Amino acid sequence: MHAPIPQILPVEMLLLAYRSGVFPMADSRQDEDIFWVEPRERAIIPLDGFHLSRSLAKVVKQDRYTVTCNRDFAAVIAACAAPRADHPDTWINPRIEASYNALHMAGHAHSIECWREEELVGGLYGVSFDRVFCGESMFSRADNASKVALAWLVSLMRLAGYRLLDCQFITDHLESLGARTVTRDQYAVLLTDACGDGFAADLPAAYSELLEATGSSSPGKLIAQSFTQTS
Repeated sequence: MHAPIPQILPVEMLLLAYRSGVFPMADSRQDEDIFWVEPRERAIIPLDGFHLSRSLAKVVKQDRYTVTCNRDFAAVIAACAAPRADHPDTWINPRIEASYNALHMAGHAHSIECWREEELVGGLYGVSFDRVFCGESMFSRADNASKVALAWLVSLMRLAGYRLLDCQFITDHLESLGARTVTRDQYAVLLTDACGDGFAADLPAAYSELLEATGSSSPGKLIAQSFTQTS
């Protein structure tokens, strides 16, 4: 028998939730229910405060991975939902997965992928509206792949004129890259400012602009350089 098709969350409902500072999660992959979350402390990465270490800058400059935008959103969210050694379970249940695939089709969810030849080895996805990007999850199957994806995301957001990168919850991994926490009230102010300042160019457009600027020869060098120029 085929698995039942999960009832997706409407695009309008999801966008309204994110504009209000809340987002959905599930207790486990097997749990069919979802609940809405509004953390007391919210993790953000200031777009001028991303920490590109020397070792990570070297990986980025070398173009060790081919980085794409929206090449395979469904594969990225599936990889984020898959069990890992450090994460045997996930909050991404089939209903959430299907809902964000629909949000992607509507143009409000994007992915950054890292490829080694034709193998997807890392990436991230999130929700985009106005000048806000809410990072949802990331995964890595090769050294520094998720960090490279995040460096690209921050650089593309800056190029496109975004104001706020929401990371939801702080982790040691994110903190090492420049993430910090703000209170719920502080986040609400940042969110309001980023929503009331017009629309940013979307990430795929910024990605195309970047490749056009480099002629696709060595985009990683331009990415790394964009951080040294503002640090």
